[in-house]
Amino acid sequence: MTSTAGRVGLLGGTFDPVHQGHMAAAEAARRALSLDRVLFVPSHQPPHRPAEPRASAFHRFAMVSLAVASRDEFAASDLELRRPGPSYTADTLRELHASGVDPRQIFFIIGTDAFAEIASWRDYPALLDLAHFVVIARPGQSFDLLCDRLPALVPRMRSAGDVRAVPPGGGSCAIFLVNAATPDVSSTEIRERASRRLSLAGLVAPDVERHIRKHGLYGS
Repeated sequence: MTSTAGRVGLLGGTFDPVHQGHMAAAEAARRALSLDRVLFVPSHQPPHRPAEPRASAFHRFAMVSLAVASRDEFAASDLELRRPGPSYTADTLRELHASGVDPRQIFFIIGTDAFAEIASWRDYPALLDLAHFVVIARPGQSFDLLCDRLPALVPRMRSAGDVRAVPPGGGSCAIFLVNAATPDVSSTEIRERASRRLSLAGLVAPDVERHIRKHGLYGS
């Protein structure tokens, strides 16, 4: 498993494939919260997705590794791929705790749309005490959605600038809100373009596109 010294961000997902929207969200969180590293954690079996990923775990991990290869602050993690069954975030965070990482040093990165459904996640609300949550505003959305959907969590929500008030190894876990201009890109759109043999330039990293073409992923 990748070293997790210092403040570590976790960006989970199917990454089918990883795209520039994921990269931008990770960078926005890293900058806003002074994260030492961001781990990209491909899921083995996404519990909230009705269909299986189109690409295998091998190819999804390979694409993430290629996407982050040029960034020292980013790394691919096989934490969930090594664990059979559904990839529950609560299990992943507890596995990090068992390896010696303090919950208050973990920052779980998530979009507003996904966080709006957090009450349906396994082990909610205890889940929110396993790490800080970093909610990235996606294009066309605002944090008003969260306040309306999750009024009980409003007292835990903070501006990203308040992270300085969270001492290493002390304080309680919070929900940090980050406004960021991330690209409006979807993996569904990329898979569709790949199946039609259209260019993926600007949507995925060049090495990721080459991997998709070389291995004929998504019908390319």
